[in-house]
Amino acid sequence: MNDLIARNGAVRGIALTAIVMLAATGCNKKADNTSNYKSAINAYFNSRPACLWDSPKKFPVQAGTSDTDKTSNYDALVDQGLLVRTTAEKKVFIVASKQVNNYDLSDKGRGSWAADQTQPGFGNFCYGHRSVSSIDSSTENTGQVGATTVVDYHYTLADVPGWASAAETQNAYPQLKADLAGPQAAQANLSDTSNGWVVTGTKHD
Repeated sequence: MNDLIARNGAVRGIALTAIVMLAATGCNKKADNTSNYKSAINAYFNSRPACLWDSPKKFPVQAGTSDTDKTSNYDALVDQGLLVRTTAEKKVFIVASKQVNNYDLSDKGRGSWAADQTQPGFGNFCYGHRSVSSIDSSTENTGQVGATTVVDYHYTLADVPGWASAAETQNAYPQLKADLAGPQAAQANLSDTSNGWVVTGTKHD
C-alpha cells in the first residue's frame, strides 16, 4: 500500500514538473512563436508613428494662391482645424505683387503637432502607428540568443486621430489614404537577444 502511494506521489511530481516547464516555455520572451514576433514589431513601431511628411516641416509657411499643389494640401489641414490661413500680397518686383496664403499652426494643431527634438520649430502631423494584424511566415532560426529571422506580416494603423480619417485629408495625402485603406503587407528582420526578440530592420511591401 505504501509503495502504491509512493508511486502515485512520484507520478504527480513528474506531471507537476512537466506543467511548470511547459508554462515557463510559454512565457519565454525568446521563444520562437508568432506572439513574440508580434510583440517585438509592435514595440518597435510604438515609437515610430506614420506622419504626413517624409521630413519635418517648420511653420508658418507661405504658398502662392495659384500654387494649388501646395495650397490644396495645407487647405485640407485648415478644414480639419490644424492650421489657420490668412491671405496677403507679396511683392515680386518693384511694381508687381502676387496673392499668397500664410499657414500657421492653430491651437488644435499645436496639440496634435509632433515636435522634432533635434530641430527647434520643426515637426510633423502623425496619424497612428503600426499594429500587427497577422504574422504570415518566418524563416527558421536556431532558437538561441543571437539567432535572426525574417518575418512577413500584415498590419493596420492604431490610434488614428479623427482628422486623418476625413475624406479631405486623405485626398490631399495619398500615402495617408493608402495606410488607412486596410491591412498592409510588410517584412521585418528580427534578432533574438537576452531580453527577447527585437526588430533590426524593416521593409514595406
